[in-house]
Amino acid sequence: MERKHYINQLRESNTSVEWDFIVIGGGATGLGIAVDAASRGYKTVLLEQADFAKATSSRSTKLVHGGVRYLQKGDVALVREALHERGHLSRNAPHLVKNQRFIIGNYQWWEKPFYTLGLIFYDVLAGKMGLGHSLPMSKREVIRHIPQIEQKNLRGGVVYHDGQFDDSRLAINLMQTAIEQGAVAVNYAGVVGLLRDQTNKIAGVSVEDKIAGNTFELRGKCIINATGIFVDEIIKMDNPEEKPLVRPSQGVHVVVDKSFLDSDDAIMVPKTSDGRVMFGVPWHNRVILGTTDTPVSEFVLEPKALEEEVDFILETAGRYLAKKPQRKDVLCVFAGLRPLAAPRKHAEEAKTKEISRSHKLLASDSGLITITGGKWTTYRVMAEETVNLAIKTRGLPHRPCTTRNLKIHGYRENPDRNNHLYIYGNDQDAIRQLQESNPENARKLHPKLDYTVAEVVWAVQKEMACTIDDVLARRVRALYMDARASIEMAPTVASIMAKELGKDQTWEEEQIREYSSLAKNYCLS
Repeated sequence: MERKHYINQLRESNTSVEWDFIVIGGGATGLGIAVDAASRGYKTVLLEQADFAKATSSRSTKLVHGGVRYLQKGDVALVREALHERGHLSRNAPHLVKNQRFIIGNYQWWEKPFYTLGLIFYDVLAGKMGLGHSLPMSKREVIRHIPQIEQKNLRGGVVYHDGQFDDSRLAINLMQTAIEQGAVAVNYAGVVGLLRDQTNKIAGVSVEDKIAGNTFELRGKCIINATGIFVDEIIKMDNPEEKPLVRPSQGVHVVVDKSFLDSDDAIMVPKTSDGRVMFGVPWHNRVILGTTDTPVSEFVLEPKALEEEVDFILETAGRYLAKKPQRKDVLCVFAGLRPLAAPRKHAEEAKTKEISRSHKLLASDSGLITITGGKWTTYRVMAEETVNLAIKTRGLPHRPCTTRNLKIHGYRENPDRNNHLYIYGNDQDAIRQLQESNPENARKLHPKLDYTVAEVVWAVQKEMACTIDDVLARRVRALYMDARASIEMAPTVASIMAKELGKDQTWEEEQIREYSSLAKNYCLS
């Protein structure tokens, strides 16, 4: 699964081949659309300007959930849809999605009955797709399950169930699934222009190969803009006069050692001082704390956490954890930008936390299909609706969607989550063979983390990794586990990748410089 093979295939096809679908954007939504279109039998290509899930789709709270907060706001339809999609995803990718118990600690007399009733309704909306029953808990039960919870004034709690997953690993598996279904998917291939036919309809794209530095053209019947935080850039290629569709909102998370929440259960704070919810979630032997909702002025690939966002998370988490996390305890801080589909009439006035997380699907007069908004949990149904609209508006022969029960690459039931290789699903057997075939491949990349040389080799050979960032941020999650340790392992990873990719010493040194500069933004000084 080498990128060079697929980029050459596209360059050779050029305008001699007309694709049914050209999907722009390799995040959750774009990958889902590629899987959907290809699995229906349409000739499909996916183009990603950076790496798969480089932006928002690798920076989530790692939850597959209906959205308890949206239930509070009365968005019942969105919650029901998300809960059902949560069920489909947990069945189609059991190696990545797990049933996660959440406990809400109650500190006021009215909280237990209030949240119990609300979460029972949450279960009702899930129906047969439910993961477990919501129940009230005594103070003693809460402490037994989460010994690190703040016990002062604790009255009891409520437990409910949602899903937890690894976001960028799912993205890589979706890329592999799309290719297995017949699609062509490439990273570092940015769309720099739209092509038109004699009737001024969009009929293709101009593509820049970011690695080779050249451009080529592709013809297609359905051009899909699924570029997340960058949707307005593609929309303006279509119509420079169009007003912005999305509002940027930044969400920040911090990662700390498991000792702050040494439990299999997560905690949920139902209402912070800014009116959001906050989570403390066990993830890969670490704990993720977040998130925030901060309006920002621009969309960038590498957003930076604001000092006040970090302080807010640590201060809020400290109210509910007996061991109060300090800045020195933060192993990683990461920021993601949400492409919120604000109502155009009130886009300037709406507060980002008040904008619906439901998606928006548009077809322009020239035929460009744009999908934005939504969240990881609903990526599959967003893809289904997008493909259906494209078929209808562009006159393709209708073929039914097949993704509701389509097993995602790596599918493996009952994975052993005590072995860090579980995220590879069925591919872990091949990685073990790599380790056994050469003792060097079994060597750890860093004494603090479990990742091995074999995983870097696998990322390059089978998962289209092209840079150190691709490997350490999204193929293995070292950047998120311990940003400083990931910087220390960068030279080792560069050496392994250079050997696999046939690169020289200059490339290695440049990669180390670039990654070290990037990863420093994930560290607190």
